[in-house]
Amino acid sequence: MKCYDEDISAIAFAEKTINSDRNLSLYLTDMAARFPSLSALRAFESAARHLNFGRAGDELYVTHSAVSKQIRLLEEDLGVTLFERRNRAVFLTDAGRRLLVTMSEVFRQISDCCDQIKGGGSAPLVLSCEPTFTQRWLIPRLPQFNALHPDIEVHVLAAGGPVSFERSHIDLALRRSDFSWSPELFMETVVEERVGPVCAPRLLASGSDILSLPRIHSATRRDAWTRFVSDNEIADPNPPGSQVFEHFYLSIEAAIAGLGAAIGPEPLVADAVGSGQLVAPRGFSGNGYSYILLSRLPFEGDARKRNFLSWLRRQFGP
Repeated sequence: MKCYDEDISAIAFAEKTINSDRNLSLYLTDMAARFPSLSALRAFESAARHLNFGRAGDELYVTHSAVSKQIRLLEEDLGVTLFERRNRAVFLTDAGRRLLVTMSEVFRQISDCCDQIKGGGSAPLVLSCEPTFTQRWLIPRLPQFNALHPDIEVHVLAAGGPVSFERSHIDLALRRSDFSWSPELFMETVVEERVGPVCAPRLLASGSDILSLPRIHSATRRDAWTRFVSDNEIADPNPPGSQVFEHFYLSIEAAIAGLGAAIGPEPLVADAVGSGQLVAPRGFSGNGYSYILLSRLPFEGDARKRNFLSWLRRQFGP
């Protein structure tokens, strides 16, 4: 009787297994039938990233009308509107933004998986950063980030101003907010910029006022002194003598060398002030600008970007 029961149990288990396999197959078939067209999803992701059907078509090597048709079919399939069409421009709806975040993460995971399969490991995080910020602030602190996130390899390119993510093949751009960037980009503020006059401490040994020293200017910020005096409502003595240097980094080095006083952003001169190479007797104050982090894709869809942004903010936090 025991053998008979065991035989019945074995048959029942085999039947259950067969049915489970059959159910799984039916489930996968049903899921595939309900899954939106991958072509439509790809067209949506490109159009949502560019907020332009024509640019999406160029990227995918199809016509504007083909992209529009794919998105229309996707909207019909999902039963929601993904784009608002206004005055020949398109804008994402709430549903469209949610789908873009998910698609960005899915495509990133696929890319990372392919890199790992090919033996390349996780893709590096390519950062474009303003040259002076790179030299005076970022590079000395990168070892700390590497220690905290050994799995994230950061590649740094020195560049400033407007950026083309497609042409430069970068993931992030760390910039000062003194230019207009595309509304297609995602932006996160890192820290408010605070500036103040700095000079070598020996120049003030006789009790001189830093505002009376010869002034050092940077060709990239010729109005820095004028803005500082105006913003802080200072009676300017207009001291004689000034020198202009091509890059901001050089103007800071000139101040360290004792050539005069320069307007220094706090993050870029903090180490020199801390070491005693420079002094800032009038402190630092906001000037209306910030340091920002730009991305072509949402930060929510990439853990590397989120970790780097959080680390940057912690460096300037309380």
